[in-house]
Amino acid sequence: MSTAPQLYDVPQEPPHRMDEVLERIPGLRAVAGRNVPGTLALFATHFPRFPVLPGVMILDDVAETARLAAGAGEWTLTAVSRIRYRRYVEPGDRMIVDFTVTEATADTIRGTATVTVDGRTVTTVREVRLARVSGRVPALSSIGGVGA
Repeated sequence: MSTAPQLYDVPQEPPHRMDEVLERIPGLRAVAGRNVPGTLALFATHFPRFPVLPGVMILDDVAETARLAAGAGEWTLTAVSRIRYRRYVEPGDRMIVDFTVTEATADTIRGTATVTVDGRTVTTVREVRLARVSGRVPALSSIGGVGA
């Protein structure tokens, strides 16, 4: 029985999965760093002759940094839009993710993000939205057509 290799060797447990939090002002901004080791198993297939970090993994780090900026509580990513990939992220790079809150309510956060490597922009996200996760589970009777 084989187990699938982990994409990142950093524990996926709270409080965060980034390698380093450089700045954190809950409700306003967060800046975090991620080292991209050349030993990641995904580089064997993405792509063997020119290994690059998949864009979805960059977006995962943007979401994680947005959660740091959101503050206390559990937050889930609800939407991202206007994403632009400008450069590749390669093994050995150190990504810096900078998330700034543009709008906040008690249950939602909206903001923008920029990802850089060596001061050069690799990804921009013009809108990231998070929603606070509530601990409530709806009763079956409140779901349309069930128990009625």
